[in-house]
Amino acid sequence: MGLYKRRNKGEEQPSMLGALKLRLPFIHYKIEIPDWIQGAILSVVPMSVTAIMMDVLGIPFEIAIAFVILNNFLYLLHTHFGDPAIAGWITAGIPLYVGFLSSFPEGEERILALIALQLTLAFIFLLMGIFKGADTLVKRLPMSLKAGILLGAGFAAVFGEFAPDGRVWSMPITILLGSAFAFFMMFSNTAAPLRKKYRFFRYVAQFGIAIPFALAYIFGIIIGEVNTPEISWTLVALPINEIISNYSIFAVGIPGMSYFIKALPLAVAAYIIAFGDVLVMNSLLGQADKVRTDEKLTFNPGRNSILSSIRNFILGIFMPFLPLAGPQWTAGQVLVLNRYMNNDRSVVDSYWGGATGIYWGMSIALLLGPLVTLFQPGINIGMSLTLLIQGYLCGYLALEMLSKKTNLERGIAVIVGAVLATQGAAWGLGIGILLWLLLEKQWVKSDIIN
Repeated sequence: MGLYKRRNKGEEQPSMLGALKLRLPFIHYKIEIPDWIQGAILSVVPMSVTAIMMDVLGIPFEIAIAFVILNNFLYLLHTHFGDPAIAGWITAGIPLYVGFLSSFPEGEERILALIALQLTLAFIFLLMGIFKGADTLVKRLPMSLKAGILLGAGFAAVFGEFAPDGRVWSMPITILLGSAFAFFMMFSNTAAPLRKKYRFFRYVAQFGIAIPFALAYIFGIIIGEVNTPEISWTLVALPINEIISNYSIFAVGIPGMSYFIKALPLAVAAYIIAFGDVLVMNSLLGQADKVRTDEKLTFNPGRNSILSSIRNFILGIFMPFLPLAGPQWTAGQVLVLNRYMNNDRSVVDSYWGGATGIYWGMSIALLLGPLVTLFQPGINIGMSLTLLIQGYLCGYLALEMLSKKTNLERGIAVIVGAVLATQGAAWGLGIGILLWLLLEKQWVKSDIIN
């Protein structure tokens, strides 16, 4: 149990350093072992992005997994400094980032492009955090453009996986069966009542793609689509000197202005996608506050934006990270909140124990060589499951946003999404703005015509 406890019902968990709200384990909250275990189980999820980083950036697995581990530890900035977010990637935009980077020659130029994208996004997060401009930007942006960006991200995710050189065809039976099981457990009308009635189905569903990945991986090894892993019984090395010497701005230099200009439309699109996660997080934490009245959870979007900015600046300077640094990992957020809300204070004393525990468990698990090498041959499965599910989520969220809109707005959104998925963010946003000005913007008042 922490040394400092909440004395009165409905108070925030104690912290130190005033407005910084620093909270440390054993001092301000106790260790929540179940959340550490859940984080360790879910370590297969961040491993999956190494497949894309190796393909797009041309880096070896040893460097890619080091990027993932170091990025994972940066997530802890949020929960250690007063932000209740279970931070994550800006996942929905990954296919868009891949398309953007693929327009540059492989090698140093792609690294420079990624640095420019990450630093531009960091600057946007910083501005929005300091000047509280997030609401203004997203509320004033036409719904047709917002939905179009989500549609484009969804299209790009699915197109990329089923392209002639897509991951699906590298191990079709394994990936398609794993995807079918993941979609069934997470979204089907049949599984929903099973989750309500049976604890086993609830347990499987709460881990997202982790269990479908594990089953597909085992099946893939059995049928010969996946190589048998070669287990290493050492700790995973973190070659920080090599990373800084080859991939940081100290090695490749600061990108020229042309890189930043090309990255700006995609950085804006990534921020708009990320702000959707902020809205979801605000709603989830509000629900938790109503259920657990013994503790007050305070979510400040400005703090979240500034911490997301700091992560993107650190990554952009020292180790540009392809999925970028976003405000929330929704699946992890739900996982921690479900355990917190479904137990009283005698079982889960404070939200902060679980919120920090999930990433401590995951990050430490990723340092274990036996675990990493066990799942290394299956990283394409994990990435394909992630992107196919992301495509599904982006698609239905975009359609839900347009459910009460006009056919004009729906049509613009489809065009924006298609152009964005095939030609990139600059073309998508440019075409969207042009169509909004030509079609949706009412330049002449109807009473003048009458």
